[in-house]
Amino acid sequence: LQRNSCGPGFAEENTSSEEQAMINIAGNSYLASPNLPDFHGCSPGWSSAFYGAECFDSEVHSYLKNLGKQKSSESQNIDAKKVELEQLLMMETKNYRKTIKFYQKLLQKERSKGPETKAMLPKLKGQLQEMKSKVQFLELVKKYQMMYAEQWGVESYVLPTVIHNGKTDTMDMAPVDESSLLLYYNTEKHQCNNQNGVRVLQAGTPLGLMAYLYSRNAFLEGYVQQFLYTFRYFCTQEEFLQFLLDRISSTLSSASLDPSTSLTKICNRSFYILQAWIEDCYSVDFATNTDLLGTLKEFISSKVASLNGFGERLLSLLEDASARKSGSADQCSSVDKCEEESEEGRKTLHSLYKKLPEDVSRKNFYWKLPKGMGPIAQYQRERLHTGSAVLAKPYCSSFTEESSVSFARADEVGPFLLIECSAQQLCWQLTLLQQEVFNKCHPVHFLNSRALGVKDKCVAVPKAVSADTVSLKVCNLFLSKCIQDQYLLQLLKNADSVSSWVAAEIVTCHTTKRQVSLLSKFLLIAKCCYEQRNFATAMQILAGLENLIVRQLPAWKILPAKVAEIMEELKAVEVFLKSDSLCLMEGDRFKTLPTIPSAHVLAMHVQQLETGGFTMTNGAHKWTKLRNIAKVVSQVHAFQENPYTYAPDFKLQSYLRQRITRFKDADISALAADNCANFHQIPAEKHSRKIQDTLRRMKATFQ
Repeated sequence: LQRNSCGPGFAEENTSSEEQAMINIAGNSYLASPNLPDFHGCSPGWSSAFYGAECFDSEVHSYLKNLGKQKSSESQNIDAKKVELEQLLMMETKNYRKTIKFYQKLLQKERSKGPETKAMLPKLKGQLQEMKSKVQFLELVKKYQMMYAEQWGVESYVLPTVIHNGKTDTMDMAPVDESSLLLYYNTEKHQCNNQNGVRVLQAGTPLGLMAYLYSRNAFLEGYVQQFLYTFRYFCTQEEFLQFLLDRISSTLSSASLDPSTSLTKICNRSFYILQAWIEDCYSVDFATNTDLLGTLKEFISSKVASLNGFGERLLSLLEDASARKSGSADQCSSVDKCEEESEEGRKTLHSLYKKLPEDVSRKNFYWKLPKGMGPIAQYQRERLHTGSAVLAKPYCSSFTEESSVSFARADEVGPFLLIECSAQQLCWQLTLLQQEVFNKCHPVHFLNSRALGVKDKCVAVPKAVSADTVSLKVCNLFLSKCIQDQYLLQLLKNADSVSSWVAAEIVTCHTTKRQVSLLSKFLLIAKCCYEQRNFATAMQILAGLENLIVRQLPAWKILPAKVAEIMEELKAVEVFLKSDSLCLMEGDRFKTLPTIPSAHVLAMHVQQLETGGFTMTNGAHKWTKLRNIAKVVSQVHAFQENPYTYAPDFKLQSYLRQRITRFKDADISALAADNCANFHQIPAEKHSRKIQDTLRRMKATFQ
C-alpha cells in the first residue's frame, strides 16, 4: 500500500527530508494544534475527488520541494515554503490583475480605431494566458502544501491496528488480515516512479474502507474526499463518527511523544479526518442531525479540549459552520469556506479571469446544430457577451428573501414587463435567482435520489405529493438509519415552478400576437442562458415550452423561422447534457466560466451510476463504483466555486419572484381553456358552409 499511489513522488519518498522536516517541526507539540489563524483547512476539495491521484503531478511536488531552501545550508523549512509561496502568489495575482486592466484599455482603443494598439494586443493576450497558467499552478501548489495530514498516514500493514482501535503499537500483523478488509487490483498502465505495477483499491468492508482513510497518501489520492461524499451507502453518520471517536479515545492518552509511532499517527490522522468531514459536510450531516452534533461536542469538551489543542480548533469550526448555516453567509464559495484569506486586494483566479473580454474567455458552444442553426443576429451575440467585462462584484442572497425595494404588484403589471425587458436582462436576473438556490446544494444531495421519488421525467415530484410525504422505503440505497437531507426536492420543485410559470405566461396572453412575442422572448432567454452556461434555467424554459398545451398553440405557426430554430438548439443542448455525466467538466472552461447544471439531468446521471449492486459476492463494497459516483457529484462544488457576477436588479427580481410564485402550481389546461387565443379559429364563412353541407347530407339520407 505504501507504493500504490501515482501521486507526485510520494511513493518512494516515504521518509523524504521534506516529510521528516514536517515531523521534526511537530516535535513535542504533535498533539497541540497551531494558533487558529495559522491552522489551515484540510478538506481536499472537489478537485481531489474529481482528479484523484492526478490532481497533483510531479511538477507540483518538485516545485514545492525547492521552495524555502536556504542558500547557505539548502535546508528545507515548511514555514519558509509557506511564506515564499504566499508572496509569489500575491505578486503574480496582482500582476495578472493589472495586466487584465491594461488589456481592456487597449481593447477599447482598438475599437476606437487606434492602429498603434493592434500589434500589442496579440502579444499581451499571450502574456495573459501565461500569467493565468502560472497563477493556477501556484494555487495548486498552495493547496498541495496544505495537506499536512499526509504526514500522519500509516502503511498498509498498520491498518489492522487501526481496526483494533490502536490498542497496541505492534506492527507484526499478518498480511492476511488486510486481505480480509480490502481488495486491490494491479495495473501497469501508470508509470509511477518506475514501478512496474500499482495497487488500486477495488473493494472493501465498511471497517476496511474506514481504516483506509488512515493509509499513506489517502488525502493526495483523493480517497478521503471521495469517501466523505459516498460513505452513506455502507455506514451511517453515527457509525462513522463513533469509529473516529474510538480511535481518538484509545490513542489520545497512550500515545508517546515520539511522532513516528503508529498510535501518534492514528490519533492525529483521526483529528484531520474529523476536521475535513466538518469542513466539507457539516450542512448535510451535522446541521440536520442534532444528536450527531451533540455527541461530537460532548466528546470534544469532555475528553479532548483539556488535553489536545485540536479540541479548541474543532469547536471553533463547529461554531463557524453553525453560524454560516443559520446566516446563509458566503454561499457563493464552498471551497474556501474554512480557509480565510488575509491579503487585502487579492482576488481568486476565476474572478479575475472572468473580466477578460469575449475574444479571450468566451467561445461558441460546439453542440449547435450545423444546419440552419446560426446566430439570430449579430447584435444579439454582442449583447450576450460584452456586458460581462463590466459587471459588478458577486452578489448572493436567499431565493426566498423578498426585496426591500418597493415595486408595483406583479399582478397589475402582468406579462408586459417580460416583453419590455431585453432577453439579456431577464437571463441575468433569472441566472442570479437560480444561483441562489444552487449554491445551497451539496454533492451529497444528488445521491440516493430514487428514495426521494425522483424519476426520469420532466416533473420529478408530483405536485399533489409534498416533499415530506415521499416514501423512503422504495429503492433506498443508504442504510436505513442514515439521515438524508432532502434539499434536492426543493431544487427540483423550484425548477418545476419556473417551467410552470413559462407555460402559464404564454397561455394567459389574450392575443396571438402577444403569444408570439412571449414565445420569442422565452426562446431568446433560454438561448442566452445556455450560452452563458446556465443550463438549469435553459432546460426549465425548454420544459415549459414543451408543455403539451403550449406546443399546440397556433402561435408556433407564425413564429419567425430564425426564432423557431432556437427550439431545436435547446433540444440539441438537452441531448448533449444527457449524453455524458461529465460533459460540462471537459476542458478548462468550467474553471473560468460560471456554470449551473440542470439538477434533474445530474440526478439522472447519478441514478444511472447507482444502478446495479454495490457489493461483491464476498460482501465487500465496490469502491470503484463509489469512486465514479463521487467523481460525478464533485462537479457541484466545482461549479459553485465560480459564481456569476451579474449586477442584481432588485425590482426585476422581485417581479420575477412574484410571477413565478403565482403560477408555480397553476393548472395550465384550465388557464388555456379561458383564452380564445389558445385555439385554432375557423373562419365564420367556412364554418357556416360546413354546417350547410352537413345538413344536406343528413337530409339526403332521409329521402
